[in-house]
Amino acid sequence: MRFLPEEEQQRQFAACYARSRLTPEQLWMRYFALGGSLSLLELDAYLNGLTPLPRVDRDMLAHAVNERLDELAGPPRAPYSHSVRDGKPLHGPLKALVDLLEGAHRAPPERLAAVVADAGRALDLRIAVYLADYDQRTLVPLRPATAELDIETTVAGDVFRRAGTIVTHDGPAPTLWTVLLDGVERLGVLEIVPIDGADPADPVLREQCHWLASLLGHLVTVTTQYGDGLDVRRRRRHRGSPAELLWQSLPPLTGATDSVIVGASVQPAYDLCRTVFDYALSEQRAWLAMFDAGASFAAVNALAAYRAARRDGASLAEQYAAVDFGPAVTGVLAELDLRTGELCWLTAGHPPPLVVREGAALPHAGERARLRPGDVLALYSPGVTEIADGGGTAFARARVAGYLARETLPPETARLLTRAVADHGGGELRRDIGVLVARWVPH
Repeated sequence: MRFLPEEEQQRQFAACYARSRLTPEQLWMRYFALGGSLSLLELDAYLNGLTPLPRVDRDMLAHAVNERLDELAGPPRAPYSHSVRDGKPLHGPLKALVDLLEGAHRAPPERLAAVVADAGRALDLRIAVYLADYDQRTLVPLRPATAELDIETTVAGDVFRRAGTIVTHDGPAPTLWTVLLDGVERLGVLEIVPIDGADPADPVLREQCHWLASLLGHLVTVTTQYGDGLDVRRRRRHRGSPAELLWQSLPPLTGATDSVIVGASVQPAYDLCRTVFDYALSEQRAWLAMFDAGASFAAVNALAAYRAARRDGASLAEQYAAVDFGPAVTGVLAELDLRTGELCWLTAGHPPPLVVREGAALPHAGERARLRPGDVLALYSPGVTEIADGGGTAFARARVAGYLARETLPPETARLLTRAVADHGGGELRRDIGVLVARWVPH
């Protein structure tokens, strides 16, 4: 394959980027959506000719600029590192990308494991996919003959909990374990074994694996929406119709912008019938909500009324009025200004938000608080603090604060907290519990 010299590609790219009228931030967002892993700082250095980039990232940036130029219709397109006349790539990361995209096109969800294996071979890798079950206690392999992995006690589980990457040497061959993400939501892990003797700790290989994992995470989410194959693998037992209805109404368990990270957990995963949460993130604000209802239909109606009012631009008080709280529906609504840290909330039968700063819960009066960078806040259902152990001791607000003070990301904090509440109650929940955790990280 014939490749364009890096210096010439960078020169032509700079000219096309100037015509795209994209800011560095806008270009980075488009590049990130394609699976890129560079920081905005690294991208800015490349744009100013201060640092080289791997061919994979140069091509993703070229593709991001070309998409913008196509929208503007007309200007010459940015060059890729290889000539278009070479046609479909024969090996390496671009071939892996093409194989994954072409293989997933019109493929039923249960064929995804085979598609991933084919894409891995283009990188001389053997790849196995594990998805977290809906209880987030087990990593379930897409290939049924493979053993399941416990999230709390295995290396793969540690990778999932920390959303990281680990190289192990205790098996037949060195193995790279990396988290599988759809955007920022943890879906599972990948087990990656080089079949050509390559070192899985090699930075270039790890970068290629991260790129592949990012695209695969999107494909897992997309294919789950039009088939049951992956959903069935993730289920450990029967899910009743109330839980089915509620889960279909919930947003992803994790959301993030460059100013806030949100993570949620609701339990019991397979018998959920009354507790739901919601959030919406923008450049300037984060809206958070938690509802409890006497029945699943009432919970869904409350969620729909809240979303409709919020999307109409209603104030927090107007959103509250739209939900029509009463004996059948309780909840808490909150709004966080991501520029100033001002938090305001309204409650109806729910505890107020809990804010933890430097390991300690903040006292509050009224319905407002001012956050500082790094503060963690949580909305939670009454069951979280009311569930008691065999001796009648409730879990209590102080224990919730203890989990919020841990140095973990919000989705892991939420998972650990609901699991601890369930264990406190004897391991089997007799009522729904839900928690929505957010960390304010202004840039």
